[in-house]
Amino acid sequence: MLVTGVPECCEVAWRAWFVPFGTVQSCSLVLDKDTGISKGFGFIEMPKIGEAKTAMKNLNGKEVGSSKIRVKKAEQKVTASKSDVAGSDE
Repeated sequence: MLVTGVPECCEVAWRAWFVPFGTVQSCSLVLDKDTGISKGFGFIEMPKIGEAKTAMKNLNGKEVGSSKIRVKKAEQKVTASKSDVAGSDE
């Protein structure tokens, strides 16, 4: 799941928001590579679809600190190969 609007915090606190809804397989905040400060979004993996849906329903729009977080299904990143790029002769 993609979580946006995340206030500055640590992964332990962030994971704690999701644990009441089920098993959290992984949790990763996206950090600025230069400063190490959270960019305000990250990803949560929950292996059971029903638990993930319940977490999304209950946490999407929840106020955390002075922010409202958004929780939605993450889209898989698609990378284009050279043959997929328009105008490629390969």
